[in-house]
Amino acid sequence: MARGQVKVCTPAASETGIRVGMRISGVTALCPQAILIEHDAQDCARVVQGAALALQQYTPEVALSEQDTLLLEVTASLQLFGGIRPLYRRVRLTLQGLGLSARYAIAPTAGGAWLLANAVAAPGLPRQRRCLRLETLVRRLDRLPSHALPVARPFDDWLQHIGCATLGALRRLPRAGLQRRTSKSLLVALDAAYGQAAELFDWFVPPLRFEGRIELLERIEYAQAVLGLARRLVEQVCGWLAAHQQAATHFLLSLEHERGRAARPPTLLTLVTGTPSRDPAHLMHLLQEHVHRLQLAAPVIALTLKVERAQALAPVPDDLFPMPGGAPEDRRRTLEVIVARLGHDKVLRPGPVADHRPEVANRWVSITQTETQTMLRASPQASDERRCFQGTVRPCWLLSEPLPLQVRSNRPCYGSPLHILQGPERIEDGWWEGWAMRDYFVAEDSAGARYWLFQERGARKGWFLHGFFG
Repeated sequence: MARGQVKVCTPAASETGIRVGMRISGVTALCPQAILIEHDAQDCARVVQGAALALQQYTPEVALSEQDTLLLEVTASLQLFGGIRPLYRRVRLTLQGLGLSARYAIAPTAGGAWLLANAVAAPGLPRQRRCLRLETLVRRLDRLPSHALPVARPFDDWLQHIGCATLGALRRLPRAGLQRRTSKSLLVALDAAYGQAAELFDWFVPPLRFEGRIELLERIEYAQAVLGLARRLVEQVCGWLAAHQQAATHFLLSLEHERGRAARPPTLLTLVTGTPSRDPAHLMHLLQEHVHRLQLAAPVIALTLKVERAQALAPVPDDLFPMPGGAPEDRRRTLEVIVARLGHDKVLRPGPVADHRPEVANRWVSITQTETQTMLRASPQASDERRCFQGTVRPCWLLSEPLPLQVRSNRPCYGSPLHILQGPERIEDGWWEGWAMRDYFVAEDSAGARYWLFQERGARKGWFLHGFFG
């Protein structure tokens, strides 16, 4: 209620005949058991901001608009959530979890979506509030009444007098004359809604710290009734974590009881996740398990949710199978399927050998072979050898056999003369199989490609190409 009139009514109240704008006397006559609550602008603003915080799960670009409207720019989120339809369903479920009833609209422009969402259902007006093409949006907006545009309402009498009853007729008026008789802001809003002008918004900025709280109108005496209210806080905290690119492992839900002389300490529920999480469904499942075993010592009058321990969201795994939550057993089973399909000789893993010679140390073996079958026993100097290799440059692709290079004007050539960038790195090893005495260099050609080559100092003198850098 606001100023003695109904401002908003629930669906159950509407079924009894209560309508927006009705006075208190009419409400009590139609439904004596109706609960009348005085409208609190600050409380309403907190609810809208809580909804904006919860919707940060889907996009960081959320704007607060007039008449308790939220605008979401979801273009960059469509691929992540599988398209506009799944994303729309998730947004709707989130708002329902917050206990809010809303009208939804989808349009190529924010102004067009706002007009479709706020359009009152009436004969002849578009009932479909979702469109993805600008041409469809133009046709539907043209049928809306001119007073649907907030900046046009002060001039509604004049527009009705000249027969300009719809937005389509308003667009056809001469722009210069329309601006003189109304305002420039009307043209700006009209162009923005139709996609003919840029739209600028002040995006919602989430707070640096989260502490959600719900004050109850009536006391809760049963633990299961806490779940519905706690879901509002869970949705908000998940949106807050997504906005800050974080996930949490410890949450603290406080159930407050009576204050004053009959004061009781709050009941504390600690939610601990094995891995950092910001999934509302997972957190609600954990909370349900806690509440199922909870016995309330006193009625609950308020709920508070805090994040006790949060951390930066872990990056996406960059391994071969970046499946969230994938166990080692799952990966082994996947590899077994790949080996069965491709063959043992097609799926390889690195089997390095403790040797200075690159062609010996760089070895690939079948993934089915064990470490003891492929690795040579390291010598006592193996740790010293590994320290020697630290800081050296190695290519990602080695040739199976070094390729002899031509020499022109005392410079090795591979398509074009090569320019030495780094080296030499001397390797002398393999005396038991014939000495390998080489000086390795990093070289670059005229196109910027880099190569790994060596100059043989033994019986086979000359320049040889041994590998390519990526």
